[in-house]
Amino acid sequence: MNLNGKLLIAMPGMGDPRFEHSVVFLCAHSEDGAMGLIVNKPAGGLTFDRLAEQLGIQRSDRSRDIRVHFGGPVEHSRGFVLHSGDYAGTGTTLKVDDRFGMTATLDILEAIAAGRGPSASLLALGYAGWGPGQLEDEILRNGWLTCEAAPDLVFSSRDGEKWTRALKTIGVDPLTLSSAAGRA
Repeated sequence: MNLNGKLLIAMPGMGDPRFEHSVVFLCAHSEDGAMGLIVNKPAGGLTFDRLAEQLGIQRSDRSRDIRVHFGGPVEHSRGFVLHSGDYAGTGTTLKVDDRFGMTATLDILEAIAAGRGPSASLLALGYAGWGPGQLEDEILRNGWLTCEAAPDLVFSSRDGEKWTRALKTIGVDPLTLSSAAGRA
C-alpha cells in the first residue's frame, strides 16, 4: 500500500488528542515509515507576517499571505511548506506528485514574500511521523481512513470544514462514524 500524496482522516476515538479531527497530507510513505503534515489545524496567533519579520525576510507588495498550521507533534520549531506542484526549490523540494510538493528550506519563504512562490501553499510547523509499519497498524486498528488529496481541499482556507469534506469525498457521513473497530 503506497499512501504518498494521500490524505489521512482521523477517526473518532483514535486515542491521541493531538490528532483529533485531523486531516494529514502524507508527503512520504514507504517501508521505512511515513511523514505527513496536518493541514486543518491553524497555529493560533502565528502569522506569516510575524514569522517573516522574525526570520528577517522582507515582504514585497506582490507577496501573498500564507496560513500557518500546526503540522504535527514532531519538531515544532521546524517549518515545512506544502505547496502546489508549480514550484520547485533549487534541489530542495520533495516532489510528492504533479500536484503537490513540500519544501522545508528558507528559499520558499523568501520566494513567497517576494511574490514568486507557488500558486497555493500552507506553512506547517512540525510534522507527523510514523516508524516502519506503525501507520499501517493504526489504519488496521481503525485509527485512520484514507482518501485522495484534492488541492482545493488541502489548500482551502476553511480549515474547520476539511475533516468533514474529506470524509464526504469517500461517501462517509461524519454522524455515522463509531470509535469502535469492527471485524467482519
